[in-house]
Amino acid sequence: MSRGGQRLGAAALAGLIAFGAPAAASAAPPLTEPVVNSDTVRADQWQLSALNLTDAWNYSDGAGVTVAVLDSGVDAHHADLEGQVLPGVDLVAGKGDGESDPVGHGTTVSAIIAGRNDDQAGVVGIAPKAKILPVRVLDEDNRYDDALIVAKGLRWAVDNGAKVVNMSLGGSGSSPTLAAAIDYAFAKDVVVIACTGNATGTSTSKSSNYGVWYPAREPGVIAVGGTDRDGESLWSGSIRGKETVVTAPATDLVGARPGPVGYWRVQGTSFAAPMVAATAALIRSRWPDMSAAEVVNRIIRTASDRGAPGRDPEFGFGLIDPVKALTADVPFVTGNPLDTTPPAGVARFGSAPSSGQAQSAPQASVQAQGPTTAVPGGNTGGWAAPAAPEPAGSSTGRWIAIALFLLSAVAAAITIRRFAATTG
Repeated sequence: MSRGGQRLGAAALAGLIAFGAPAAASAAPPLTEPVVNSDTVRADQWQLSALNLTDAWNYSDGAGVTVAVLDSGVDAHHADLEGQVLPGVDLVAGKGDGESDPVGHGTTVSAIIAGRNDDQAGVVGIAPKAKILPVRVLDEDNRYDDALIVAKGLRWAVDNGAKVVNMSLGGSGSSPTLAAAIDYAFAKDVVVIACTGNATGTSTSKSSNYGVWYPAREPGVIAVGGTDRDGESLWSGSIRGKETVVTAPATDLVGARPGPVGYWRVQGTSFAAPMVAATAALIRSRWPDMSAAEVVNRIIRTASDRGAPGRDPEFGFGLIDPVKALTADVPFVTGNPLDTTPPAGVARFGSAPSSGQAQSAPQASVQAQGPTTAVPGGNTGGWAAPAAPEPAGSSTGRWIAIALFLLSAVAAAITIRRFAATTG
């Protein structure tokens, strides 16, 4: 990925596609023919039952939450997205509101998040009452050649009301400019989600020479990998790495598509990430005052463990569980548990979130109660400067404390004696 205003060469540019794009990378398994009949689409959305969304919607539907989709734009007039899309911005064309999509990738992502649930036809989103804020950063080839445009889009989204941001894109490099924009989002209490990336070579590339792609590997970002339909196996194209946070369905999916056909079958971590973004929207809708750090903590703590016990490079903390995310009791946190590197010169505050008062999911009023155990924070706080040590050889403070203790003891003895005299 570029730094500053540098432009990437052809080899590096190949890594900057939006992962899981319908115009899939050459190494990805081929996609099937487009789906024509919208009446069959709902039945083909196997993730709805796999994630128990009918139960989840008893608690939240995403109402009141704006999810920014940094992507190829969004077809705001698709039948499944009509009325769901807010005026956004097109940073590729330099004009427009982002409500058109020459690629289709952003439309598919957006419908997975917030497709309408007003009938039984077409795609329904995981957070069907959430609103989409489209931010176009991908060109007609579904690429970007400078992270500056993504950073600019992220800042714009944060400044225009997004509480959750989905970035189904990435590359092998890193970008200080984009990292600064992510920090800005954290400081503004925004949840940021990105995909881990799709393997583009032989099976050995699934771990990738670079591991999880950027910006998913930026500390604090929820990096999302993909599972097969059985929910127990990692999708063969999902890049794995220690930064993986959670997984979601990634293959044999039916998605919304611009144009007369309207639907197609897709696969990739691009389409797993928005399922997590939508889950974050469900949580923020149920508890509007819940901090972004607590939303992240709730997602990772309620994930259903897969693979090796605990967090692992393939599944992270496991497969997302929207129902548990909306109902389980989890410990409070004061900072993003994924952002565990304190700023330079600042001491770590507490330890990893392993204990603490249970946070009662059904009662929003519990959110007003403070944490009982200090936990690591990140860009939104949770770090404290170390206390100044007592100068070597100084004992004044200790002698004062001893003297005060002795005076208190004497006063207590006198009080006891007087009490005994008056009662006996």
